Amino acid sequence: MGRELILADRRDGRKLGERIAEGLERRIIEQGWPVGHVMGSEAELLAELGISRAVLREAVRVLEHHGVATMRRGPGGGLVVTVPDAGAAVRASALMLEYLSATPQQIFEARSALELKCVELAAERIDEDGIARLRRTLALEEETQRQGEVGSHGLHTLLAELAGNPAFGLFIGVLTDLTTTGTSRDERATGAAAAVRVAHDKIAEAVISGDVAVARHRMQVHLAGIDAWMTRRTRASLVRQVD
Repeated sequence: MGRELILADRRDGRKLGERIAEGLERRIIEQGWPVGHVMGSEAELLAELGISRAVLREAVRVLEHHGVATMRRGPGGGLVVTVPDAGAAVRASALMLEYLSATPQQIFEARSALELKCVELAAERIDEDGIARLRRTLALEEETQRQGEVGSHGLHTLLAELAGNPAFGLFIGVLTDLTTTGTSRDERATGAAAAVRVAHDKIAEAVISGDVAVARHRMQVHLAGIDAWMTRRTRASLVRQVD
């Protein structure tokens, strides 16, 4: 990739720095996203691309904003490939859903549809490593609940990973974050923590046994409980606003 990148698509209306950033992103993808790899020093990239320092810095800002790469200064430094920030996907999704006027119930509806498919696939594909990961996750939830928390949604995101489809993992993570944001510690009562733990234990048990129908049913019941809780919380919030 060199000056051909700069000359490509010059009529698309975008700034040169944005086009350079897109070309570098393509190179990272083609190379298999080698996290930690130095793509070149600032001087090397300037010489290769034939652009000004200002344009390169604009491209780097775009790459850093996307969580693709960052410029490391000092000896041995340069443009380093990084792990993308999943939080950026959540923020971007939240903004788009706000723009589309999506309600919390609509977002949860989308999450539920994905979760039911994930638990089906996880039950079909579970192996010894997956069983061990499930049990570690449940043990961690038990520990956090002893400290007065309902616990993370680690089981939900793990089931998405065990489904064997990385797209599920990403979207479940985004939708789960969007449907649990704003929950306070006071709302996470001991009774709710116990109910969540029992539900998670039952779901994991069905997945480990490979019983797809039971795993799906238990997840459906659990999601219905979350939906009812979200509805009560929304109503309580509206009452407080009226008061």
